[in-house]
Amino acid sequence: MSPRRIRRPKSVPKAHLAPARPRRVVGRVVAVGRFIGIDARTRTMEPDLSPLAGSLGDADGFVIHAPGDESDQRYLSGFDAPDPFFTLFTPDRLSLLVSALEYGRARSGSRADEVVRRSEYDFRARVAEHGPREGRARTIAAFLDDRGVERVVAPERFPLGLADRLREQGIEIRVGETDALGEVRAVKTDEEIEHVRRSQRANEAAMAAAEDLLAAASVVDGTLRVDGDSLTSERVKEEIEVTLLRHGCGLDETIVACGRAAADPHDRGSGPLVAEEPIVIDIFPRGKASGYHADMTRTFAVGDPGGQVREWFDLTDRARRVALDAVEPGVTGSEVHDAVCDVYEAAGHSTLRSDPSTETGFIHSTGHGVGLDVHESPSVAPDGDELEPGNVITIEPGLYDPEVGGIRIEDLVVVTEDGYENLTEYPIDLVVD
Repeated sequence: MSPRRIRRPKSVPKAHLAPARPRRVVGRVVAVGRFIGIDARTRTMEPDLSPLAGSLGDADGFVIHAPGDESDQRYLSGFDAPDPFFTLFTPDRLSLLVSALEYGRARSGSRADEVVRRSEYDFRARVAEHGPREGRARTIAAFLDDRGVERVVAPERFPLGLADRLREQGIEIRVGETDALGEVRAVKTDEEIEHVRRSQRANEAAMAAAEDLLAAASVVDGTLRVDGDSLTSERVKEEIEVTLLRHGCGLDETIVACGRAAADPHDRGSGPLVAEEPIVIDIFPRGKASGYHADMTRTFAVGDPGGQVREWFDLTDRARRVALDAVEPGVTGSEVHDAVCDVYEAAGHSTLRSDPSTETGFIHSTGHGVGLDVHESPSVAPDGDELEPGNVITIEPGLYDPEVGGIRIEDLVVVTEDGYENLTEYPIDLVVD
């Protein structure tokens, strides 16, 4: 990205600054005064936000209005709150505008240089006079005006109604030309990689619990049974979720799909599990403390699934290994995806590259980035850009046909200076012993 002129905001009246706090930061200074390392007071990661500053053009700052579970908000502010709050990033400082309820926690638990209560801008009086929506917009506009901020960039998901009302208050607001914050998030720090690694260890404990449940099952009339009851997709998911909770992770949903259901890559699966058919288990948990995800898929069979399933399994594992061999800095996600397509097409299978209308064969991309979102940049797909050290990506080739079922094998890797590190330690075996 070519350098752009950075327009610095006007000075901020001292009356609206939070009291000064000592900050001892371990890390190296980068552009615009941010740090890489861990803040000794808050223990929060300090990312390099200079690319975000460089993307502002003639704008004064970058703004987000969202709750803390929105990934851009959590990453930029370092703060997690259930209700929406306002974050302003300028090249000089990071500022939060929060409710009185969240003020103390935001001061101690965010990475902001400045935390301000909405009450300092007569939020309640403005709401009483103008209603909740316009009152909120007027409060934010006053907050921005105090900081000399007239023009701002916002992410695509910034609330449209709030943007319109801020314009009515004289604030120029536009969506950024590029997803600069997403590009920053795509390159993980060592601390972020450790968060992902911990989530992956929990993921593997959950996968082991699921496989143990399959191994304990008996086969009665072709279906799996445990303790006299039918072993269902729902029962395996329950075991996965309980195990993840015990390891400090949670998830909203997971995939345990058998037979024809496994031929749809995103079918969550339901009902009794069947012997001698492939069972796709895809687990993508989120660390409760860190917020960072992991992602892994394995395909199992109880009993002999037959020669075609075994052939597909071996071919998919070969595609996985070929893709991994292609991963290194400077290689594009598109090139890694092409390597997988080459394997499948050479074996006579359709891919979306060879036949964009196919509904069987390899019918999805090879992978995606993983972090605060389970799907984020970079993409390992036909439009995938160059990989960089610090990218955390999945490699997940698969084959699908309702007449056979589905096969998918997924590893989670981090791109390194000279290749990659596979964060996945779980073995790859089709038949459950």
